[in-house]
Amino acid sequence: MNEQHVLVVDDEPGVRETLGETLRRHGYLVSIAATAEQALEALEGPVRPGIPPVGVVLSDIRMPGMGGEALLDRLIADHPEVTVIIMSAFGSEDEAIDLIRRGAYDYVSKPIGRVNEVVLTLRKAEERERLKQENRRLRQELGQVTIGFAGFVGRSGAMQQVFETIRKIAEYKTTVLITGESGTGKELVARALHSESPRALAPFLPVNCGALPGSLLESELFGHRRGAFTDATRDKRGLFEEADRGTLFLDEIGELPLELQVKLLRALQEETIRRLGENRDRKLDVRVVAATVRDLPADVAAGRFREDLYYRLNVLSVHLPPLRDRLEDVPELAAHFLARTNDRLSRSIGRIHPDAMKLLVEHRWPGNVRELENCIERAAVLCDGDEILPGDLPETLGQSPGGADPLLVDGDLSIKRAVRRIERRLIRQALLQTGGNRTHSARLLEISHRTLLYKMKTYDLTDL
Repeated sequence: MNEQHVLVVDDEPGVRETLGETLRRHGYLVSIAATAEQALEALEGPVRPGIPPVGVVLSDIRMPGMGGEALLDRLIADHPEVTVIIMSAFGSEDEAIDLIRRGAYDYVSKPIGRVNEVVLTLRKAEERERLKQENRRLRQELGQVTIGFAGFVGRSGAMQQVFETIRKIAEYKTTVLITGESGTGKELVARALHSESPRALAPFLPVNCGALPGSLLESELFGHRRGAFTDATRDKRGLFEEADRGTLFLDEIGELPLELQVKLLRALQEETIRRLGENRDRKLDVRVVAATVRDLPADVAAGRFREDLYYRLNVLSVHLPPLRDRLEDVPELAAHFLARTNDRLSRSIGRIHPDAMKLLVEHRWPGNVRELENCIERAAVLCDGDEILPGDLPETLGQSPGGADPLLVDGDLSIKRAVRRIERRLIRQALLQTGGNRTHSARLLEISHRTLLYKMKTYDLTDL
């Protein structure tokens, strides 16, 4: 016997009888209401012993008194646990889309001669609810995993030290420099510093200093006055002003052009900014957090980064360890990403097989936590059952660093083909390490940006 309780709401007796009889034949428990008002009374009345509560309301849209749209709004507000399916003989596709956007699960057309369509819709609604319940159960089972602190996952000593540092420095306005490889979670640290500080209710604004050319970045940071340059058709507040009393996160600070480094240094020292085209300073209260994957002391020595700005940013520092140095956190991270992927993709994958977990723990993760997250999402998409198996993981995870020479393929001794394999591997690793940043990858590989794009196309790496 199907335990799903369906409430049919329609002002036409024939429709109520037909639907009620059909749904009972398919194993549903059915209640009937002739008006929306009766439906609300049934939902808000006492629960009858031995009778499960209504799980689905199947309602006509046009009825005397309160119509189906108003009933939908009431159910969403007062009974969000109930699935609502709307039916109408006069509806249009636009109307159906609007109702679904407002919260209806689905929409079926009348006359209900094709009762199989209604039953199929109910079956789909049941499956959705089953997945939601399963994911709630999985989240409870994984509850001891996941969040170690402020959105982070990890119980390793290295991460506990990071958490403790964040707790100690969050309340102060002093600038912070976050360092670490790409994909380690530097923006998460910046957000944690903000959320754990007295500034938590004020804006947190991130900007990637390597994503914009210098001329645009200056206007983005400091704002401009109308007429300051050709396209300046109106006054604009910069991110410093928008982040007043909050936190400004300058990601990839090592990519900041030298001429802007001078202006940033002045803003940090004087706590004032000047819009482009203006001759007056504006006093601001902004905490600046910066992050970089670059070796800033080396850039200072090479003249690519101002020494005074480096010391002004590096008053307090947080270094994020690469994932390969805290492999004990991989099982918890993997479980956390699996639970999150289950929610996003409406899957109910229960666990990661021990053999698959062994591969995850033994991998070196050049792309760090970001690479692991992408790996779990890929595995969840490919997984056919209720657990992730080794075959669902990328083939590269099964390559042991202590095994056969990875440059030799079936005894192939061709130098030309071996060079191509080396090139492809290095380019892939650089892209993973930089989170797909091609400019930064080209710099790491010591080739031009144009050459990198050509080789990515040659080696079919354009999707990284």
